[in-house]
Amino acid sequence: MTSSINTSMGLREWAMLIVLSVLWGGSFFFVGVAVTDLPPLTIVLLRVGLAAIALWSIALIMGLRPPKSVGVWVAFLGMGLLNNVIPFVLIVWGQTQIASGLASILNAATPIFAVVVAGILLPDERATPLKLAGVAVGFIGVVVMIGLPALGGVDSLLAQVAIIAATLSYAFAGVYGRRFKVMAINPIITAAGQVTASALVLTPITLMVDGPLDVAGPSMGTWAAIVGLAVLSTAVAYVLYFKILERAGATNLLLVTLLVPISAILLGSLFLNESLELVHLVGMALIALGLSAIDGRMWKRLIHTKA
Repeated sequence: MTSSINTSMGLREWAMLIVLSVLWGGSFFFVGVAVTDLPPLTIVLLRVGLAAIALWSIALIMGLRPPKSVGVWVAFLGMGLLNNVIPFVLIVWGQTQIASGLASILNAATPIFAVVVAGILLPDERATPLKLAGVAVGFIGVVVMIGLPALGGVDSLLAQVAIIAATLSYAFAGVYGRRFKVMAINPIITAAGQVTASALVLTPITLMVDGPLDVAGPSMGTWAAIVGLAVLSTAVAYVLYFKILERAGATNLLLVTLLVPISAILLGSLFLNESLELVHLVGMALIALGLSAIDGRMWKRLIHTKA
């Protein structure tokens, strides 16, 4: 069961979405540092495990307590599987087989699935022609910005299917997560419960695949990157995630995957001396055009004005 929400975003929701995209865009930098010393699944487990510790610490300081209901914890487990375990494992494996540029483009297809899945399952998030057109234009913008060459080559078809399956899992997670508003659970508790469930599921998988962690092995820079990944790109990010989901719905929330490449490229140009070229600006403009169509208000005003 889900409760109706306001599916048009105001200035506050757009601001939260942009901050979320910066936090998730920064995760590429943190992972890029950490992957030099640690295997992928270990990074994912540390990410959700340390995020769980940070979130429960904040919750306890605020006087919030873990829910006692078994049903709530089952919901946390479902959200953790759909939003962390399944997509993280699929993406990590997929990126061992295909280029990161292609993986980013495939991941940016998330809003397409979100519009379809939410349109079918949620009566208050029905797809409209304008919204579908906006998603298509935004996706083209991501392709242009990251680069058409990323689509070429002889990359593994199975790996590409894995990334697409991950985006589909994200779309279902956005719909599934609407239930936490009905349960009246604080977004901090929801975020903490999700990453806790994810850590519990990932621990045996990581131990089987990567083996035990050598704590003394990674450098201080790697540990700093892990802390940034866990606290900023996971703990803080998921509090925003559930707040936006509660206020604006699954379709609007998952637009963040169109904004993440913009954040990653801008952060790279600011802090890693990477070049910001004309093609990036064209791609960003197309994404902005697509987002305006999905939001719909500006286009509706233009249509009414002409009428």
